Amino acid sequence: MHQTRQPRGRMALIALGSVALLLLSLPALTAAQAQPGDRPQTRLNPFRQLGPELPTPNALRTASGAPGPGYWQQKVDYDMAVELDEERRRISGVETIVYHNNSPDPLSYLWVQLDQNRRARDSISQKTSPGRLSDTMSVRALERLHDDFDGGFKIEHVRDGAGKDLPHTVVETMMRIDLPRALEPGGRFAFEIKWWYNVNDRSRQGGRSGYDHY
Repeated sequence: MHQTRQPRGRMALIALGSVALLLLSLPALTAAQAQPGDRPQTRLNPFRQLGPELPTPNALRTASGAPGPGYWQQKVDYDMAVELDEERRRISGVETIVYHNNSPDPLSYLWVQLDQNRRARDSISQKTSPGRLSDTMSVRALERLHDDFDGGFKIEHVRDGAGKDLPHTVVETMMRIDLPRALEPGGRFAFEIKWWYNVNDRSRQGGRSGYDHY
């Protein structure tokens, strides 16, 4: 009996087509076997709160985003006498601060920002900034690794309007001042801070603040 042989090229095309059909059918079989409960919920609830896009209006914020009738903001007045000592490279000052409590809550303490404390020897920013060594380093880079600059605010006193010392606690770049009595809504409290700090050399300590050599 005579058998007809298929050309090799045609047989290869038939085999390739069979493999392609098998691959195309796999996603359909997988989808058919998957249970509805196993599918991730990708559709958003049409009745969800539109908080991220359109915050709900309230007494502090209207629907347009403008301040509402209950909006409030604290107010602080500063009266500062500051001196620059170029020879010692130091800034010192005495300031009187009047804090106005416009919030609806009584305040038992106040916070004061002390940004220069990031340059203090024992600051967390100094401890968490690792030194970097390379095969070749300049003299200035080596000086930075062994820098002993004494930065940060030196607080000499914190007193109330009557000249009495106020208890205070410095935590890194923040200072908490405990008030002798709660500052009621609508009230104000005056206190005085005397301070000084050494001005850093930008060429050694870096940063945007500091003095430059011209």
